[in-house]
Amino acid sequence: MGDILRVCALYPSRMNIYADRGNMILLERRCAARGIGFELSAAEHGDSIDPGAFDLFYIGGGQDRDQVQIAQDMLRTKRDALARAAEDGKVMLAVCGGYQLLGESYELADQVIEGLSIVSLKTVREPGPRLIGNVVIELEIEGKPQRLAGFENHGGRTYLGEGESPLGSVISGFGNNGSDHFEGVRHKNVFGTYLHGPLLPKNAWFADYLTALALARDGTPVELKPLDDVLEDAAHRCALDAGRRSRR
Repeated sequence: MGDILRVCALYPSRMNIYADRGNMILLERRCAARGIGFELSAAEHGDSIDPGAFDLFYIGGGQDRDQVQIAQDMLRTKRDALARAAEDGKVMLAVCGGYQLLGESYELADQVIEGLSIVSLKTVREPGPRLIGNVVIELEIEGKPQRLAGFENHGGRTYLGEGESPLGSVISGFGNNGSDHFEGVRHKNVFGTYLHGPLLPKNAWFADYLTALALARDGTPVELKPLDDVLEDAAHRCALDAGRRSRR
């Protein structure tokens, strides 16, 4: 195909629990199988970002202590660039703690942490247990229903602001808050979700969707070469089955 997918991973040394780095490994290997170049850059504490230099931005989940420090650094050194990238339609994938950081704020113990305000959402603390377990959601991609499977483990309850659209509807598991049956958010090409596991190896079709979106730089749809996905499809089915068995 002769193209290159340029990816910026935000704070990969600290925001990588639940095997989240596996998301980048899968993207790289599927690009290689198609003859697409793959460039992965890390933006760590204090680093600035050129929003035009990348096609896809990624941030995983982290420990609470790390998220507080990262939130402060993101506001200071990266917020404006990330907001411009989102407005320009660049693809962003934010998982768990990264998802919470997209919003206006999230509560942590007795603190309220300011977020990036790229998406209208808030994460609050409410009475009740952590939301833990396998989860399956249904979403619509280009008019076709699809399913994502993963694992969630979060104490915060996330509520979307007016006008925001969830990533999908919960089939099994808890989702954003355990009450409104929504999971994640989609804002333009910004995707936020609580699905770990990691997400993309369990849902290779979604990795391809994000890749095609990111490579369509001028708005022209990109068609990726099909791959032999016998193992990937089996992993997806296993993840869906795990979610169904834990249906609440």
